Amino acid sequence: MSVALVLGGGRASRLDGADKASVKIDGVALVDRVYAALRGHAVIAVGPPSLARPGITVVREAPPFGGPVAALAAGLAVTPEGGDEVLVLACDLPRAAGIVQRLSAASFPDAIDALVLRDAGGRMQWLAGRYRLPALRRAVAALPRVDGAAMRAVTDQLRLEAVADHGDAVDLDTWADVERFRADGR
Repeated sequence: MSVALVLGGGRASRLDGADKASVKIDGVALVDRVYAALRGHAVIAVGPPSLARPGITVVREAPPFGGPVAALAAGLAVTPEGGDEVLVLACDLPRAAGIVQRLSAASFPDAIDALVLRDAGGRMQWLAGRYRLPALRRAVAALPRVDGAAMRAVTDQLRLEAVADHGDAVDLDTWADVERFRADGR
């Protein structure tokens, strides 16, 4: 069984501090959409206790709200040794099923450390990726500190390959994003 890390411990400041993972789209919390996309994976969620569901391991980054790299470090600390790959997803991906399918189907050459979704605007979506677990562990461990570190500090150490998005890399960072997605799925 492969492992997936779901990061859901942010402040959601652009959502007025709302619990982003609990925001509902068509009556389903965003994090539950992500969990559904990860059926068959061992899921480790990093964030508050509200992320807990049966069968999901939940840990908290130290300090709370320490950012995505602190969350990665917390998740990696409880990820079983010996695995080769890990999916890393943010909790606010309403089209997580398409993302997981695209990343899982993509060829993953040995010379590459990570497959990362590139959205339609050309931006790499670091929290929608498939990473080689040993390389990700080394990159996080090489940082002087994880609290407040940027994801680029991790990804700059990795050999990356972009995976075309095809419209799935939608994350809901603001209430306008949420309302637009609720209205028309974009």
